[in-house]
Amino acid sequence: MAESLLDLTIIIPSYNTRDLLRACLQSIYRHTRDITFEVICVDDASPDGSADMVAAEFPDVLLVRNQTGQYYAKNNNLGMRMSRARYACLLNSDTLLTSNAFAALVHFMDSHPDAAACGPKLLNPDGSIQHCIRGFAGAATFMLQAISWHRFFPRSKLMNRYYRTDFDYSREQIVESIGTTAYVVRRSTWETAGMLDERFPHAMVDLAYNAMLLSKGCAVYYTPCAEVVHFGGQSINQLVLRSIRDQRDAFIRFNNYYDYFGGSRASKALVRVGVWLRYYIKLMEYRFGSDKRVIKGPGAPPRAHNAGRSTNLGRS
Repeated sequence: MAESLLDLTIIIPSYNTRDLLRACLQSIYRHTRDITFEVICVDDASPDGSADMVAAEFPDVLLVRNQTGQYYAKNNNLGMRMSRARYACLLNSDTLLTSNAFAALVHFMDSHPDAAACGPKLLNPDGSIQHCIRGFAGAATFMLQAISWHRFFPRSKLMNRYYRTDFDYSREQIVESIGTTAYVVRRSTWETAGMLDERFPHAMVDLAYNAMLLSKGCAVYYTPCAEVVHFGGQSINQLVLRSIRDQRDAFIRFNNYYDYFGGSRASKALVRVGVWLRYYIKLMEYRFGSDKRVIKGPGAPPRAHNAGRSTNLGRS
């Protein structure tokens, strides 16, 4: 049976990102060669005609039209269940290929049988490196991140524990957590370790999945063998207040479900206080600051590139 499998299933959840989705699909078919692959696009009831565009312009794409919003985790899990390949790539619709990245990623997974999943180098639209690596930081780092400590002390060692600003993006290595923007998962990983945690519709999906894999002894790699352009953050920046609330609730759930900062009632209560503090600080930043973006930490896409639409952590 394994011989009949394709090499790769590319899963693209999409909500209201027609133009970005078109460019993404065009780049996939333009650059991908030397592997067998399929593309599954899960449209999350987009009102902008995204699904009709895919049906008309990309007849080879397996198109799923959701009648109601199912959101990021469920849409990716559906794609994995539909997959006919050895690997699946969870791909945001606000990405762009400029080379044969998927063949390189398939080759990487083939040559690293210990890899449960991997992610490539992400580039901002201006060509700079987009920081996609995160560490599982402690409570002190979390509290400092809540008050945007990195803005005032960009070289803080504590904050670097989370943002990994000293990460060497020139060499492959095992990491604690990598974003799911262009995330390749081995079939045996999702069949045995599990799929994305659907208790997190939007925020924290990637951190929760990587934490689960780490807890089961699975290796997650970063590899510079492939590069993918990621515009980033544009969908959630259209619904900033809702996205900030989603982040608040997801942080609390993540600690409750995964005991991220400890399993005691006292630690969970302290985390809730910290999360709500973080929430109110972000509300103040939104109301009184000039930068209205949700995601603006080190290595995020430059501010000028957040005028369009994308699906970084929104309804994709």
